[in-house]
Amino acid sequence: MTTERAPVEVLKVSATSKPVAVAGAIAGVIRSKGRVEVQAIGAGAINQAVKAIAISRGYVAPGGLDLVCIPAFIDISIDGEERTGIRLLVESR
Repeated sequence: MTTERAPVEVLKVSATSKPVAVAGAIAGVIRSKGRVEVQAIGAGAINQAVKAIAISRGYVAPGGLDLVCIPAFIDISIDGEERTGIRLLVESR
């Protein structure tokens, strides 16, 4: 028996992203789809992404959701140049 999952929505975070705004987006996608992928390249972007995930935990907790984050490396091609980024899969448990 195979369980087909809908494609995971991807949110791309930059060093200038506002953590509160990203947290709202994360919470919205979690509530509607149950999981979201957050991608970030560079220390500043990763910092903003992790802060956003921490904030979003507080947004969804009153609804009985507990968020977990699964980090992984990803290779992304930007303007023909390969870059290594971080993929943060956020799910509720």
